Amino acid sequence: MTSSSKNSDLDVGSYWEASAGQIHEDRQLFGEARFDVAVIGAGFTGLSAALTLAEANVQVCVLEANRVGWGASGRNGGFCCLGGGSKLPETTLVRRFGVEETKRFMAFQREAIETVAERISGWNLDVDRHSEGEVYLAHRERDAAGFPEEAAFLNDVFGLGARVLSKDSLREQGLNGPEFYGGLHVPQGFALNPLKYVLGLAEAVRRKGGRIFGRTPAEAVLLEDGEWYLRTPHGGVRAKRIVLAGNAYSREDVPRWLGGRLMPVKSSLFVTRPLQPEELAAQGWHSDTMASDTRHLLHYFRLLPDRRFLFGTRGGVFDTPKAQAAMYRAARTDFDRMFPHWSGVQTEYRWYGHVCLTRDLTAYVGPVPNMPGVYACLAYHGSGVALASHCGSKIADMLLGKLQPGDLPAVICQPLRRFPIPALRQLYLQCAYWFYGIVDR
Repeated sequence: MTSSSKNSDLDVGSYWEASAGQIHEDRQLFGEARFDVAVIGAGFTGLSAALTLAEANVQVCVLEANRVGWGASGRNGGFCCLGGGSKLPETTLVRRFGVEETKRFMAFQREAIETVAERISGWNLDVDRHSEGEVYLAHRERDAAGFPEEAAFLNDVFGLGARVLSKDSLREQGLNGPEFYGGLHVPQGFALNPLKYVLGLAEAVRRKGGRIFGRTPAEAVLLEDGEWYLRTPHGGVRAKRIVLAGNAYSREDVPRWLGGRLMPVKSSLFVTRPLQPEELAAQGWHSDTMASDTRHLLHYFRLLPDRRFLFGTRGGVFDTPKAQAAMYRAARTDFDRMFPHWSGVQTEYRWYGHVCLTRDLTAYVGPVPNMPGVYACLAYHGSGVALASHCGSKIADMLLGKLQPGDLPAVICQPLRRFPIPALRQLYLQCAYWFYGIVDR
């Protein structure tokens, strides 16, 4: 294992990289190897699965195409919160799965937050934790008018303890902005530096004897003589069982079952320079609570412990430099409008990542049909810090025989369906963005 220097060829330019200290790079796999279980992807899911398996004395390896946390796990906004696993509102989940299954799913999400909290405290990780829950900010008066009914539903059915905040209350609590007409605060969850957390998770895997191979993409998954063979650029791994944990960074042909079942969606972030006390006072923002607005193409943001401000947006279809530059310009325009007193504040870091959506807008945790011994655990729809950590452990329990697929909430047990005409997914996405851009006005 070697330590990477800053500005390596794997850096994505994020604030998390700049603030995480030395980032260890695991050696590549050269030659042939054999393990009981091979995990594809060294993010929250794959490392959580590997940790649970290693603790059970299972010989497990993790194959990572780049380095630990290079994908969404090291690029996200660091919101350890509810909402992972589905883009569907709770009312829609109730209609589709029933009240009891939706309650199970909500309880599962709360357990997921506790999983991360227990790791942080148990391993004494310094992950810049802050925020007591999350606040949803209404960008229109009619959205604020719906908050009392929504809070009542969340409290009566799920017991969340949600509370409604008036525009004046937002101002008093340091959540002031010209586009915020009210708030809905949900007390579950906290914020963190996601890269520091995933690096700590990787170190826990190493301590327990799990092997992580960096710069080692799985290029093919083949069934040979009753066991699985994962071909890599300089060798391969034979294993009885496999966990697919690449999320939006999965190769659609590894295995081919993944083809057409996932839709990567871009999410961009930037972080400002540290804000001075007078700048915070002028804007009326001094809260470090995780926040997002009520748009479908939402903005998410928070004040970091060093008084920098993180601002993220959804949107963008193509990965070209021109498209990415346009996405950043749009995000900065939104930021300047939403926080006018900071319109001249410099952006010091900016980067983007991919959120993973599915056709049914729900995650999947379970066996891959017609591929004995292969399991998938992915698609957290933009809120994966908590749920990916928890689901990774649960998929490992499934491999260990401690759980059956039906033991998990039904919301995350529905096998992934292909998108109709998968080659047109980017067109679907662009049309959706045009539609939501109109609806969000």
